[in-house]
Amino acid sequence: MPRKNIALLAGGFTGEYEVSINSAKNIAANLDAEQFNVYTILITRDRWFYESDKENIDIDKNDFSLTLAGQKVKFDFAFITVHGTPGEDGKLQGYFDLVGIPYNTCDATTSAITMNKAYTKAIVQGIHGLHMARSIQLFKSGIHEASNVVSSLKFPLFIKPNNGGSSVGMSKVQNAAGLHDAFERAFKEDDQILVEEFIKGREFSIGIAWLKGKITVLPATEIISSKDFFDYEAKYTPGVSKEITPADLSAKQNETIADIVTEIYLRLNCKGMVRVDFILLEGTQEFYFIEINITPGQSANSLVPQQVRAAGMDLGEFYGDLIKGGLH
Repeated sequence: MPRKNIALLAGGFTGEYEVSINSAKNIAANLDAEQFNVYTILITRDRWFYESDKENIDIDKNDFSLTLAGQKVKFDFAFITVHGTPGEDGKLQGYFDLVGIPYNTCDATTSAITMNKAYTKAIVQGIHGLHMARSIQLFKSGIHEASNVVSSLKFPLFIKPNNGGSSVGMSKVQNAAGLHDAFERAFKEDDQILVEEFIKGREFSIGIAWLKGKITVLPATEIISSKDFFDYEAKYTPGVSKEITPADLSAKQNETIADIVTEIYLRLNCKGMVRVDFILLEGTQEFYFIEINITPGQSANSLVPQQVRAAGMDLGEFYGDLIKGGLH
């Protein structure tokens, strides 16, 4: 087939800008140059542009095209690797639906829903074998009575922005005295926050992707953090967390987990590649859902690339299959 023009979208409007740039570098380095012409397009609040050797060239947003040396470049496919808004919350997906360009992620509706932790939990509730930490959703415009939280949930509690990615603005609180500061920190990041009971156990993350016409569950990664929980620092500071891929799980555990995450993928109408984070409750084997991420990090050391390698797959072929799946 003739080479396809791929727009690789990176950047975004959040603190994860740099993480996204690293994801894009790794994807570009691994995509097969015989099959794909890859153009990295940076998305900022002010501009969408292609960085050429000489200058930055703006994208024509009317049809998402690029004019290089007097020639108009049109794209066959958009590979979105923008973490947070606008790449993870459905905004770019809605735009590409309007201009008629296929892309690699879940659609606009699923992206918007999965960005909202409380709404996601409401949809996946009831999947066989899936458990949820008890939680309360609070809105900035509402009244935040610590007494309501204290009477309904058991400490310790996690307070987190409902729409945040990457654990920014998250706190673990041991008693009522810590609630006020934790609410403030989370509300700095979002107008809605989630107050959730802390689940003690082993923490895992697992990638799932639509490859060659079927759902493929990748090997799980266990995350062992020297910090109290896997926050932004633990995620992105070398040495703070240990990641073990494939995780030390029995064949039976792997089978149960694969069934649950496949059902999550189907129930949320996912497309392309996603990652589900979960905890196996201490002293039991109960699967507790944490969250789903529809544009998981793709830098060389990120969890999904680790899992692809552990499955014995070639990373470039994996990205190529995602593109081919999205084109059909």
